[in-house]
Amino acid sequence: MAEIIAEALEGELDLLLVTKLGAPGNPEMAIGAVDESGQAYLVPHLDNLGISSSYIEEAIRQALGALQFRRRVYTPRHSPSDLSGRVVIVVDDGSATGATLVTALQSARAKNPGRLVAAVAVASFDALQAIRRHADEVVCLAAPSRFASVGQFFEDFSPVTDDAVRDILLQYPAKIAAIR
Repeated sequence: MAEIIAEALEGELDLLLVTKLGAPGNPEMAIGAVDESGQAYLVPHLDNLGISSSYIEEAIRQALGALQFRRRVYTPRHSPSDLSGRVVIVVDDGSATGATLVTALQSARAKNPGRLVAAVAVASFDALQAIRRHADEVVCLAAPSRFASVGQFFEDFSPVTDDAVRDILLQYPAKIAAIR
């Protein structure tokens, strides 16, 4: 999705790496997320879930290792883009809790963009409320009242592979140069 948006706008394409922190016994349920710097966002109702701080600390430690690996694999030839003063669009396919998108927005905000936009295909009402607090503008294609999971709104919700991400990032500069 980010590649399509960047191409349409003839903009730069880069990554803000964040990952979900899954609940014990239910890794698909986000209890929060963490970015590459170790900044974590935890869902507001976390206290009601009875999850130990040691579980959260270990989840963050493991997530940081995975993010460091992804950075080395995805962008071995360059460091992250300078976002200072720029219009930054943070793209996500969908958001059930808002955790990963809020984390990405917080990560981007720390880099002083001129304007910060969240673009998400589908989101729950609660996720949109959380996302709006962290973006200057939110573009959401669908916010259905009956929201169980992001995947229910896609015909194909298979994960994007590491190889696909790396290929998109390697090919993107040539594609955008051809457009210009």
